[in-house]
Parts: sequence; structure tokens; C-alpha cells
Amino acid sequence: MSKPIIILASNSPRRQKLIEWTGWKFESCPADIDERRRAGEPPDEYVLRLAEAKARAAAALSRAVGPILAADTVVVDGSELLGKPESVEDARRMLQQLRGRVHQVYTAVVVYDPPNLRLVSDLCMTQVPMRNYTEQEIERYIASRDPFDKAGAYGIQHKRFHPVENFQGCFASVMGLPLCHFVRSMREFGHEPPKDVPFACQANLKYECPVFDAILRGEQAG
Repeated sequence: MSKPIIILASNSPRRQKLIEWTGWKFESCPADIDERRRAGEPPDEYVLRLAEAKARAAAALSRAVGPILAADTVVVDGSELLGKPESVEDARRMLQQLRGRVHQVYTAVVVYDPPNLRLVSDLCMTQVPMRNYTEQEIERYIASRDPFDKAGAYGIQHKRFHPVENFQGCFASVMGLPLCHFVRSMREFGHEPPKDVPFACQANLKYECPVFDAILRGEQAG
């Protein structure tokens, strides 16, 4: 089977970088949708609904004949969903709130095949332990402007701030695209990645992933 050209329903540079590691060719087609959460909507249902809406919107825009990939990520702390900070004060509040505690990151992955109207969805839930960083570190990180395009006001991959410690989950999912979940979704359509995705992901992130085998076996790991 020929290798497909994937339509990525996002203009996120992080998701673009992550999908590059799979070896699949792709084109970006950002989808503009209403991302408001419905009253009482659980975080898993919320991200799955948004990812599906993005995939269908990208299909309408691109008239794609190949698979469409869409993803959505949310940071969850207790009953609160943390989106992108709206101000310096909002970023500071989020970082202080998450400091020294464990929260969850939910990332939904949807692969949609428009010609056959077939859609496969998957979900990765990751436990994220934050380190006890200082107020000075928070202020330096905010000054870098890195928090402002990220849910929860942090990037797990930021080397100087390195907000997370003792992490044992899917690093790529917290960045916005769990690659092994994506691979197993693509396998539902008969597509194998051109590259060894677990190897490429770990090599690029410099992270020894403890969960990739379980994910590729189909387990609910993250």
C-alpha cells in the first residue's frame, strides 16, 4: 500500500514537529471550530468532541482523499480545565496552582477517512507530576513568553524551566500528540509508519518511554 499524505488539522509547530518524526508526509489545514466546553462535559468527552470536530472541519476545507489527523489537548487539575493563559496574571496563577502537585493531561487523537466516512478516535490520559519550582523561576519563565500558547501555561519540553519531574508517561501526549496512539489508529486503516516511531520519539525527546509497548499492544496506557 502506498504511503498516504496526511492532512493535519492544526497549525501547531509542536504537532508538526512530532508528526515529522513518524516519517509520514503531511500538509497542514488548520480548522477553526467553537472550542467552548459544554456544561458538565467531562474532559475526555470534551477533547474527543473537539478533535472530531476539527477533523470534520478540515475535511470540508481541504477536500482530502487521504487520512485527516486531528488532536486536542487539555490540562485538568481536579475539577478545573486549564486552557491557554489570557494574561501574565493568569499564567502566574496556573503555574502556582500546579506547582509541586500531580495533574492530568488528556489528549484526543482522531483519524478520519473522508471518502469512506470512517473515523477512529483514541484518548491518552497522562499523570503529570510538577516539581516545586520557585517564584523566581515562574517569573523568568513568564518573561520568556513560552507559557502563552500552551494549555496550563507550561511546556513540558522547555529545557530551562523543566517544570516536570519523575515523569512516567507519554511525553509526546503532553506536548500535544501521542505518537503511539496515532500509530495504532493509522493501523486501523492499514497504514504502517515509514519510521520506527517509538525509537524516533525517544531519541528526539531524549526520554526513555516506559509506556510505548503497552500502548502499541492496545492497552489503555498513557
